[in-house]
Amino acid sequence: MDLSYIINEMAEDREHYFNAVAPPIMQTSNFSFKTVDGLRQAFADEMGGYLYSRGLNPTVDILRRKLSALDGAEDCLVFGSGAAAIFAPVLAHVKSGDHLISVRQPYSWAQRMFDNLLPRFGVQTTYVDGRSIANFEAALQPNTTFIYLESPNSWTYELQDLAAVAALARPRGITTLIDNSYCTPLYQQPIALGIDLAMQTATKYIGGHSDTLGGVVSGTHAAMRRIFESEYLTVGSGIQPFNAWLLLRGLRTLPMRLEKISRTTEAVVAFLKQHPRIGRLLFPFDKDFPQYELAQKQMTGACGLLTFTLKDGTVESITKFCEALKHIQMAVSWGGYESLVIPRCAGIAPADFDAANEGHQYIRLYAGLEEADYLIKDLEQALAV
Repeated sequence: MDLSYIINEMAEDREHYFNAVAPPIMQTSNFSFKTVDGLRQAFADEMGGYLYSRGLNPTVDILRRKLSALDGAEDCLVFGSGAAAIFAPVLAHVKSGDHLISVRQPYSWAQRMFDNLLPRFGVQTTYVDGRSIANFEAALQPNTTFIYLESPNSWTYELQDLAAVAALARPRGITTLIDNSYCTPLYQQPIALGIDLAMQTATKYIGGHSDTLGGVVSGTHAAMRRIFESEYLTVGSGIQPFNAWLLLRGLRTLPMRLEKISRTTEAVVAFLKQHPRIGRLLFPFDKDFPQYELAQKQMTGACGLLTFTLKDGTVESITKFCEALKHIQMAVSWGGYESLVIPRCAGIAPADFDAANEGHQYIRLYAGLEEADYLIKDLEQALAV
């Protein structure tokens, strides 16, 4: 299916809303019925129509159809945040006594679910170094039912061989879920590689303007119905119409923004690699990246996020550098129009900082839509400080 058609035309039945170019926001909580039988049918199958916007809504459905097509999936659900889009599919597919496997050091809220919430219901998690399929094989238990992946992750960009993990899991009836936020469906197609569920935080590249939250899970119709009829409706974590409309707006420019960000990131990477005050640099499409060949094999692009260290990796020098930046803002997240930086030490108590621990020294940079020279000049003056 053509990308331009998906983004600009798919699911937009303009004759149904006065031939408006932009779809309206169906800002309604409720839907009425003319017959008791019609209401009865809506109660019986809430995923088959519109009953209450906690479930489905016309504006949200336009977004659902576009996002599932981008993932090459049969269907998708859109949530109010990326964290909700991880929580719901995991909870829908595990039960008491199950075991799941996760890549080590996953997204913080995923790890809190694995460590704090699931054990309360008798579900245990084993963390593995996902760079080797042998580690997944070694972690398998008779009651393993779920594998959670992040490829690449959002700090050190470790990858998993998605086709190999899928080949390991499917014959055993193990459900696989990947956080595909780094790549988006434009730069990586996990479902085509055999992964069951593809998740992304729409807050980032899909929205693109740092003004809304959202999360997406794509998969088969059956998998989406399973999630919809349990966690989605019960928790009430679906996205609201206005936020869905903002994500539709963000989708219009997604390919163009990713292309621009990719070019800028390449220039920033080249600058940092040659700078005498930079220690190590991590970026999946850098030829010195340990998994560069796998990145080239299963990703068609990489943009925005990169991580580096300073040769003088003390908490004082990291702090001076970050606070000296004039145009690159210090904040969490990524994927918006604005460039951002976040030092790992901001999440570490000063007394616990270990200058010998490279992970404590990490500085993550997101290159936004500013011109590359503008960002490089800012980095250069901050490195001089």
